[in-house]
Amino acid sequence: MAIEISGKLSQLLPLQTGTGKNGEWKKQEFVIETDDQFPKKICMNLWGDKIDELKNVTIGQTINASVNIESREYNGRWYTDIKVWKLDIASAGVGPQGGAPAITSDPEFINNLVTENEGDDLPF
Repeated sequence: MAIEISGKLSQLLPLQTGTGKNGEWKKQEFVIETDDQFPKKICMNLWGDKIDELKNVTIGQTINASVNIESREYNGRWYTDIKVWKLDIASAGVGPQGGAPAITSDPEFINNLVTENEGDDLPF
């Protein structure tokens, strides 16, 4: 199951490396803060060459992460990983709904909308 999570990069944790049965590995964890009514901080991780995708991101920048969530049991305890398989820097000017424009109360913008629709013959 793939899920997309958007938020601002709030923390970049130290790079972790090691050697396993399949050779050397590297893992980069980072924290994003969602832009919800009640913001949540979520720790995610990138593995291997995917870590390079974080090089173009700075703290405070909004990113969209496509993730897989997986839990596993070890000695009677459960551990959950949020693994990022795709990372995109959010486009400037995109609203909080992932592509929907931000709500505005700019009178000029509203006036232009009303003026554009004056020729409609709809009763509302």
